[in-house]
Amino acid sequence: MISKKRKKLIIIMLLIITPILIVMPILTARFVFADSFLDDALKTSPIKEKNKGTNVYQLQDTYKAIYNQYQDSVVFISTEKTVTRQANPFFDDPFFRQFFGQPNTPRTQKQRGLGTGFIISSDGYICTNSHVVDKMDTVTVTIDSTNYQAKVVGSDPMLDIALLKVEGKGKFTPVHLGDSDKSEIGDIVLAIGNPFGLDKTLTTGVISAIGRRKVDNVGNSHIQTDASINQGNSGGPLINIDGEVIGVNRAIFSQSGGSVGIGFAIPINEVKNTLVQLKKHGKVTRGYLGVTISPLTEEFAEELGLDKAEGALVGAIEPGSPSDKAGVQVRDVIQKIDDQPVSDFEDLISIVTAKPIGKSVKLTIWRDKKTINLWPVVKERPH
Repeated sequence: MISKKRKKLIIIMLLIITPILIVMPILTARFVFADSFLDDALKTSPIKEKNKGTNVYQLQDTYKAIYNQYQDSVVFISTEKTVTRQANPFFDDPFFRQFFGQPNTPRTQKQRGLGTGFIISSDGYICTNSHVVDKMDTVTVTIDSTNYQAKVVGSDPMLDIALLKVEGKGKFTPVHLGDSDKSEIGDIVLAIGNPFGLDKTLTTGVISAIGRRKVDNVGNSHIQTDASINQGNSGGPLINIDGEVIGVNRAIFSQSGGSVGIGFAIPINEVKNTLVQLKKHGKVTRGYLGVTISPLTEEFAEELGLDKAEGALVGAIEPGSPSDKAGVQVRDVIQKIDDQPVSDFEDLISIVTAKPIGKSVKLTIWRDKKTINLWPVVKERPH
């Protein structure tokens, strides 16, 4: 038993020692840095005081707010499929097997991929790129550290958009879709994704260009940005300063495989209708005429009697296609569709794909140094 006097003595000692224990680390730290060669470097930056209350802090806070808003809306996508390996021809040679035996090597292997997506509805629909999930056996979506199996509802390889549905119960947080038609060069944008598997990475930049059509072989329009986009960012959102998704990150221009400040996103206004069609039909229906377009050079345009090299030069015609049945010929130059000007093959694809299936359209064609009109019936583009 401890006497009352000893208890009182212990309490007094604790009251004396405790403040000393608390203060000692502070004193120690001050002693360590006293007269240190780091004294000058430990002084507060003069810029810090100048920045207080300025717009630069407000912009920084906006970046943070957008990231926090979308932490659980941007998802990590991992895919897997089984592929058959190319067999060594020696393994099928009886003479080779006689001496070396049958090699014990598997003929199949697992191929894995990574990508990004973003939630577009509270019941778990997700938008991503078609090439992220194309021909994959399994698609796993990670949302807030929880893994879900996902079903590919539909895919549109032409626009490179796919719609996924999480297979599991839960209320999910969708993004806010903006109006990409209002985007302008110089607008601040942010990209959130999983480059090289690094989950929820934020990069920032500006819109460098709009309406880029030379990114793919079908002339889709793209937003160009210098916000860093790398492998694994595919399918993630491009976000404006208002926290609205204005594009789906798709591709980069690079000779090394890493970002060099030229990335491309599909405008969200072109994606919205595609997502609706994918949910409803599992595919996207587009118009088709069945012509192959060749480059129209200045020299060839002059040979054809054109004042300038504008229009879509027909290089080949698919037998039995709408163009074939309507009488379109090789070397024809399509100048207008339903009186809409066609300056190149991108215009041709853009106009035709938007036409209703089964509708007759008016083609204004330059042939033999004169203008003629033909009337093909638009068919559905083969998948």
